[in-house]
Amino acid sequence: MLPFLLLLPLLFLLSALFLSQCLRRLNSVRKQPPGPLAWPVIGNLHLLGTLPHRSLHSLAKRYGPIMSLRLGQVPAVVVSSPEAAELFLKTHDVVFASRPKSQSAEILSYGSKGMIFSEYGPYWRNMRKLCTSHLLSASKVDMFLPLRREELRRLVKSIEKSAEAREAVDLTEEVGRLVEDIMYKMIFGSNNDGRCDVKGLVREALNLVGAFNIADFVPFLAPLDIQGLTRRLLKISKKIDEAIETVIREHEEALLVGQNREHKDFVYLLLSCMDTYNQQHNSVIDRTNTKAILQDIFAGASDTSATVIMWAFPELIRNPSVMEKLQLELENKVGTSKMVEEADLPRLTYLDMVIKETMRLHPVVPLLLPRVCREDITINGYCIKKNTRIIVNAWSIGRDPKIWSHNVELFCPERFLDSNIDYRGYDFQFLPFGSGRRGCPGLQLGLITVKLILAQLVHCFNWKLPEGMSPDELDMTETFGLVVPRANHLLALPSYRLSIN
Repeated sequence: MLPFLLLLPLLFLLSALFLSQCLRRLNSVRKQPPGPLAWPVIGNLHLLGTLPHRSLHSLAKRYGPIMSLRLGQVPAVVVSSPEAAELFLKTHDVVFASRPKSQSAEILSYGSKGMIFSEYGPYWRNMRKLCTSHLLSASKVDMFLPLRREELRRLVKSIEKSAEAREAVDLTEEVGRLVEDIMYKMIFGSNNDGRCDVKGLVREALNLVGAFNIADFVPFLAPLDIQGLTRRLLKISKKIDEAIETVIREHEEALLVGQNREHKDFVYLLLSCMDTYNQQHNSVIDRTNTKAILQDIFAGASDTSATVIMWAFPELIRNPSVMEKLQLELENKVGTSKMVEEADLPRLTYLDMVIKETMRLHPVVPLLLPRVCREDITINGYCIKKNTRIIVNAWSIGRDPKIWSHNVELFCPERFLDSNIDYRGYDFQFLPFGSGRRGCPGLQLGLITVKLILAQLVHCFNWKLPEGMSPDELDMTETFGLVVPRANHLLALPSYRLSIN
């Protein structure tokens, strides 16, 4: 009996070594990306903080550019370097071309029937093809040039009056309203008489989409609606549907009586091409799809464009030498006796550098829109399981010291001097519009809007901060959401600088 008892510790040790060896082999076959230890139920949610892009940037310094997290019950991989981004967004793009399901997308986008949040597949391809060919093509964007010119000149006139009265202008409010007005008239037409506040409703919906929703990460808590988000989403979804339905009915009635409009808006374009498109592509684009598309485009175009402009403006005010260079380019290329026209934009190379540097330092969607892994795959020796959420930290990539040589926190448009870096996501150190199959289809419309408004306001006016405030005191605090704007409004004093009225 005694010899047998003496053998027990040896047997236990041999068993432990055997199990350890088996686990080591299993891990070598299915090696997970490194990452912090996850807590029960909440996973790593407690590490995200109020500004997740910054928190994930700090974690990536410790765990590497391909990092594993668990967000509640959802496995996730965070990508934080250009090399890693290229693997996920180009080399294996098709594997990561789908979107994860979310409660807000399901409720607000009619079961993810729009273009932004729909799953990858034939339906999404049809939606994207419809939007790029019939709504967002270069010819369609050019068609609305007179509308953009008219709305922008109206704002310039208003600011002129403020300049004469030496009154400060709330640039955040004015630019936001201008972009919303332009997009509203392009998409829904100019016949908004106040009965259906699509702009206000979509703005409220965007706030809900950007809110942290526990139901997306801890699904078993979804029925409890702890945050009250489900009730709010259902309520705002109903209001938006009623508002867009009213607009569509008005357009249909106008078509029935044969009214012809000189500049047809997106609603007219969709209604007129719907039957033809369905026949040509053997697909069904119905009323629900139409409403989802209209809502997607308005939400995607309005908030993002205004946010870029309102990051660029404070950076120009904080960097007077950059402002002077930009105004000098405008004087040389446009002249002081006329306003900026869209035809001038391709010649404004320093303006292009200013906007690129703004998007590098302040990406509007710093974590891009999340993707989801469609099948098990091994990347860089790491096993990425099906249904893992993929988060690309564009904010972190824009601050990679190995890519952006000197002081990455410094606003320096000259970084892009003699550079071929493009907006379209071909250069993975710069991803303001995403990349690959799920890159932003509204890139051209967004860039024209941002460039024209910024150039016009800088060309027409000199700007300084209200009395007693220095540029160094400008608050650059962010507010996290689906997009990341400045937390506080920008007030500035304009003075007219052109030689024309």
